[in-house]
Amino acid sequence: MRAVAAPRRHLVAGAVGGDAVPDPRSLPDRIAADRWQPAYVGVGSNLEEPRRQVQSALLRLARVPGTRLVLTSGMYASKPFGPVVQPDFVNAAAAVLTQLTARQFLEALRAIESDMGRPAQHEHWGPRVIDLDLLSYARERSSDAQLRLPHPGIVERNFVLYPLAEITPDLEIPGLGRVAQLAGRVAPEGLRILDP
Repeated sequence: MRAVAAPRRHLVAGAVGGDAVPDPRSLPDRIAADRWQPAYVGVGSNLEEPRRQVQSALLRLARVPGTRLVLTSGMYASKPFGPVVQPDFVNAAAAVLTQLTARQFLEALRAIESDMGRPAQHEHWGPRVIDLDLLSYARERSSDAQLRLPHPGIVERNFVLYPLAEITPDLEIPGLGRVAQLAGRVAPEGLRILDP
């Protein structure tokens, strides 16, 4: 393990379907002609071999119907957020293009969590086998209790911002600013890049 350093980008070319797909970093401010929408997901786990759980979640994300996994960050070890004493987390970020609506895509994320063994009722800020957060979807903003966009915790969480900055530093998070600037405002304290 080593300290946070220069970003790496992992391209997942045609992860589903084998076709060439547009780079989602070129789409944050517009809607693609074929209605593919860029979305960004935070992935985390601190139970049952967390690194393996994150890898499994990314593979499942690539299989969501109408969705293509395009980029993934490296994996980061992070200290738990909140007051609960628990093991360190493994975190990553993923960029996808999806034909699902934001609500449909969120439901797909919840289904992956359920399939991987995360109970519907769980301790707030507690340990988890998998956590999939919809961080941003196109330029949408929503304050609905079930769908908050962009994710309200982005600006204060280095374990979200550093992986996200690795794959899309120029992404403009609606109402918050560019990812690279947001990441520059939070210290990498407690965050480590895991060797591949």
